[in-house]
Amino acid sequence: MTLPFNSLYRHGFARVAVAVPHVKVADPAYNAEQTIALAREAAEAGAVLTVFPELGLSSYTADDLFHQDALDAAVEQAVQDVVEASRHIGTMMLVGAPIRVHNRLFNCALVVNDGMVLGAIPKSYLPNYREFYEKRQFAAAREAIVDTITIGEQTVPFGTDILIEARNLPGFVVGVEICEDAWVPFPPSGYAALAGATVLVNLSASNAVIGKPDYRRELCQSLSARYLAAYLYSAAGHGESTTDMAWDGQSLIVENGTLLAEGARFEDSGRFVTADLDLQRLAADRLGMTSFGDSIADLRDRLTYRRVPAYVHIPSGEVPLQRQFERFPYVPANPATRHARCEEVHHIQVEGLSTRLRVTGMQHLVIGVSGGLDSTQALIVCAKTMDRLGLPRANVLAYTMPGFATSDRTLNDARRLMTELGVTAHEIDIRPSCMQMLRDLGHPAGNGEAVYDITFENVQAGERTSHLFRLANAHNGLVVGTGDLSELALGWCTYGVGDHMSHYSVNASVPKTLIRHLIEWSVETGEFGSGADEVLTSILGTEISPELVPGADIQSSEATIGPYELQDFHLYYTLRFGYRPSRTAFLAAHAWGDKYDLPTIKRWLGVFLRRFFGTSQFKRSAIPNAPKVGTGGSLSPRGDWRAPSDSSAKPWLDELEANVP
Repeated sequence: MTLPFNSLYRHGFARVAVAVPHVKVADPAYNAEQTIALAREAAEAGAVLTVFPELGLSSYTADDLFHQDALDAAVEQAVQDVVEASRHIGTMMLVGAPIRVHNRLFNCALVVNDGMVLGAIPKSYLPNYREFYEKRQFAAAREAIVDTITIGEQTVPFGTDILIEARNLPGFVVGVEICEDAWVPFPPSGYAALAGATVLVNLSASNAVIGKPDYRRELCQSLSARYLAAYLYSAAGHGESTTDMAWDGQSLIVENGTLLAEGARFEDSGRFVTADLDLQRLAADRLGMTSFGDSIADLRDRLTYRRVPAYVHIPSGEVPLQRQFERFPYVPANPATRHARCEEVHHIQVEGLSTRLRVTGMQHLVIGVSGGLDSTQALIVCAKTMDRLGLPRANVLAYTMPGFATSDRTLNDARRLMTELGVTAHEIDIRPSCMQMLRDLGHPAGNGEAVYDITFENVQAGERTSHLFRLANAHNGLVVGTGDLSELALGWCTYGVGDHMSHYSVNASVPKTLIRHLIEWSVETGEFGSGADEVLTSILGTEISPELVPGADIQSSEATIGPYELQDFHLYYTLRFGYRPSRTAFLAAHAWGDKYDLPTIKRWLGVFLRRFFGTSQFKRSAIPNAPKVGTGGSLSPRGDWRAPSDSSAKPWLDELEANVP
């Protein structure tokens, strides 16, 4: 089945649901009816899996009624009712029920799909302290003496060594534990995750007491982060006996430490929450974390699980992604978090540069200042580095070097910025030396002809960097690079003796979109004074341009290589997770669809892929030292990214063309 491009199931996502039905104590027929109704609603919402609470078919609070034949018979019928209804409901169900096995009673999770019970997983750890007395009624999983049981007319796998693997949804492997199992020092879910489970499920009861909801949430988030998995949690709710306890019906869906959805608590009626799990991200995280693989090898004797195949019901039409993806993955949307992120990045940059100065024994920094975003942030870092080292800011030797296309605005901003920050300001007109080099090269522009080719542009970039290195020699200083992560990704820098090179590059792992917010953060903090804030605001409002080609029109960088806001999005998901281009395009359309249509996204993603994989690696293979600032990755050949300089971009471009309409 070929799914439409706008279906989340085409791109490695899976919608799941956690349901909390209204129950009646010791009324399995009613409870089955409520379970079936919620499962049907969840299926209509596009969920391929729906999780219900512990002992939800009988109710958790039946106490010694669990040992009554009449109740057990009613549970058996309720199970059959759910199994029969599942033939016409397009979601796999995990329901809780007491199951008699060889004259013992086990607290089980039943996996029900398409008229079949695929597995029965008994609870491993029975709480028998404070308000819990489960050992009075139930046997623990370790007491089982068989690995299959009969439910209705089916032979069903029985045990804690069961994983449910969806054969038609790659990466969707379900591991199950029950309530207390998650609270013990070594939860069964950990072994299940190492055995391959990506979707961990907890059918719980868990009464309501002060502080417990926060603890449950933190526990689920911690488990999902530790095991690089999704974790679905459903707790018993309204209708359970309140003889000695109350029940809040907490429902949680988390993924690798991030809370995706949480349902309302203390609701009178049944309800469910859904979330879209990112299976490919989980796979990418597990692939990249070598210690996760080492743990599998160390514990392989404990990971002998039975994999039960299943085919989940994937909707055939469009299922738009309901999960939110930030437009700026490098920049937090929350203002408080963004402020903290900018502060942290700034400190990392200053730490890197100040340490380099201490080690070398140098006390001067040399930097070119263009009046653009990158050199502005780098100059701020230089100034704060001097503050940290207790040296005068005058030890920052800043040079603005106007060329053939330098605008009055950027030149004036550069001059004002150097003055406001208190660095030593210089100005060198590079046009005479550029003209001499052009004449030496026999280039027509050296004789005044309007030939503005790549040689004409790079002569200017080379002259600026050449001046800076010789100035560093003259003043026993260190050249600070200004180029950013986005430019390195796109190869938008002049190789060798150009803006590609420096002694230390403070911005090299900071993307363009974050550079902008770092400067805004400097304005917000106001630490440089109102005059500096005014010029920084002017710089933020200037169109990004290399200013190398004379003419009436501004030479726009983004007109050539694409909008940085979009290319940074593409960079993040390509570098951080290694996603295929069609998936990156799907995510970009979801995040940016109201500004860029899919053909536009496809066009600029093609530009990104061509430049990133096909033409620019040789520049990244020889870049200066620079501090890594974020988990989004860097492009240092000594750090996050090692790649051949002569690889082809064809596989990525072919995939984009074949799978994005």
